[in-house]
Amino acid sequence: MVVAFEGWNDAGEAASDSVRLLARLWKAKKVGQIGDDDYYDYQFSRPTVRRNAAGKRIIHWPATRLYRASIPNSGVDVLLVRGVEPTYRWKAFTGELLTLAEMENVKAVVLVGALLADVPHTRPIPATMTSEDAHLREVLSAEPATYEGPTGILGVLAETADSAGLPTVSIWAAVPHYVGQSPSPKAALALLRQLEELLRVSLDVHSVAEDAEAWERGVNELAGEDPEIAAYVHQLEEAQDATELPEASGESIAREFERYLKRRARGGRDGRDRDGREGYGGNSGDESD
Repeated sequence: MVVAFEGWNDAGEAASDSVRLLARLWKAKKVGQIGDDDYYDYQFSRPTVRRNAAGKRIIHWPATRLYRASIPNSGVDVLLVRGVEPTYRWKAFTGELLTLAEMENVKAVVLVGALLADVPHTRPIPATMTSEDAHLREVLSAEPATYEGPTGILGVLAETADSAGLPTVSIWAAVPHYVGQSPSPKAALALLRQLEELLRVSLDVHSVAEDAEAWERGVNELAGEDPEIAAYVHQLEEAQDATELPEASGESIAREFERYLKRRARGGRDGRDRDGREGYGGNSGDESD
């Protein structure tokens, strides 16, 4: 089961866009839905008015939708889950989702997210794979999850699935916070590359790669028009390049991280956006079928 939620867990909508592309590439078919008044505050996650194929106006409510597909040339089926992060009753929500997963014979869970971070748009977008399972970390060269603090529905789902005995992996992309609005194709591309390696598949991401190049050119132009932004991007580049040098020691990395925390504290951000939500980059709208 591959899962992404719009909202707090989805900076630039990179995670939901990547899972949406998988559904399109694999011609996934809808097999279920979780949508209930008990789960959503509609003043926060508002329904939208749309017209259907016949031209009739319909209300489209926030929900979590499940799609089933077969990964080509693999003999493996996948359950793709896209939705809006629920507002209420997260324990009941995750229980309902995992019950549906059991009914669909799910044997492993991949959670896909994106967060805002102090990274430059000119470098490859970091996409980190983590797991609480020591065996999975060894097999997949994943890292242990070290984050502590407020969490989103993906964090709750990760712990619940792991406690239920489902092998669980999380993949997170770091979206440059100064261009965290949607879309963020370069971050979506980084997530898709990680999914390729994890699922051992080859994906047609040509269109996403083209969008990522166009996105980077556009951000370059905007940064070139603002000396302060250009200087800030250069500072981020130097910091990232320094930590990637072979001679970069653990001590120097720790010092850089300490400086990062101090900058965040001075800016009053503490790892969150201006609304106090870490990693939020997308809207809270509903998912389309």
